[in-house]
Amino acid sequence: MSAKPMTVAGIMSGTSADGIDVAIVRIAPGKLRPKLTLAAHQGFPFPAPLRRAVLAAMNASLTSTAELARLNWRLGIAYAEAVQATLKQHPVELDLIGCHGQTLYHQARATRFAGRSFTCTWQAGEAQVIAAALGVPVVSNFRPADMLAGGLGAPLVPLLDYVLFAHPRRGRVLQNIGGIANLTAIPAAAAPDAVIAFDTGPGNMVIDALTLELFNQRFDRNGAIAAEGNVLKPVLTASLRNRYFQLKPPRTAGREEFGREYAARFLAACRKHSSKPEDAIATATALTAETIARSYRQFVQKTLRRAASATSGIDYIVSGGGARNRTLMAMLSARLAPLGCELASSQDFGLPAEAKEAAAFALLAWQTWHRKPGNLLAATGARLPAILGQVTYV
Repeated sequence: MSAKPMTVAGIMSGTSADGIDVAIVRIAPGKLRPKLTLAAHQGFPFPAPLRRAVLAAMNASLTSTAELARLNWRLGIAYAEAVQATLKQHPVELDLIGCHGQTLYHQARATRFAGRSFTCTWQAGEAQVIAAALGVPVVSNFRPADMLAGGLGAPLVPLLDYVLFAHPRRGRVLQNIGGIANLTAIPAAAAPDAVIAFDTGPGNMVIDALTLELFNQRFDRNGAIAAEGNVLKPVLTASLRNRYFQLKPPRTAGREEFGREYAARFLAACRKHSSKPEDAIATATALTAETIARSYRQFVQKTLRRAASATSGIDYIVSGGGARNRTLMAMLSARLAPLGCELASSQDFGLPAEAKEAAAFALLAWQTWHRKPGNLLAATGARLPAILGQVTYV
């Protein structure tokens, strides 16, 4: 396993199931941590039939073995084609690929099944299809090793956050807003075991589900629909009582908590208070902003302030698709400004918002290839460091 610099492609498709992000990253060993340079990144929307199949399979109460097998291979084909298209625009010679896969089910807490209680997870996307198409080894299936070490299997992006953003004098919060919203808080001059990371709750997931249902649009572009609505405060107040928001970190969420069933209940509650569909989108957007701000205030603020007391401050850096929603960003800024936070984009720090998660899985693949752990114990709650993923050779 070479310690020389490697060119690694990271592939990510998140819980929003809106498409595939590819990041090509140059990774070199460093004295304290790896050195990363983003060489290229591209995004590819899922073809409509594939997106429908993914959404139908996620947390499904009824599906067939044949459909799941076909979806697993179809996703592998889509991932391979996305990397090939990226290389066509940005020709480089790849050494390795890291593919998170598409999460169809994630059960982070032990549940009884067939006579035993256990945790489990499933990220679809046949790695052998990708390896065969690109002629490059693929690292995939990152979550199980952490779960078997007692962790939740997520979040896994905090390693990248720490490697790229840890600072000797400034505290930093890395807030990703994908389908699910998650944050990584890095105190000034922190060691990896001082990092705080967890899922704050829904990101774009509920907003997207309601926008599709009410406006037949895949997402609220720039937050334009929410900007035309009013927040239904009784719905927001009731929603904030959800048990998930009372859990202490480490914690993780997905469609099991905030998927189509949750969105249907949320919409029904909105319709009891307003017949204006824009109000439902505005309220869902406020739910994301409020749960992010509350999570910061409740679980992060004191730690960062204490570590930053003799330093120059705290940066609140946002990435993910939600960073492009102007209404969401305005709501979030209004809630965080009184807490001493000023929003910035990961773009301002040299990493495009849409490339971050894909770059994270390039880094995790590099870690696995060099037999290094990829989980941060404070983020996932694991008892032990774990080498994540499985290597599929050509």
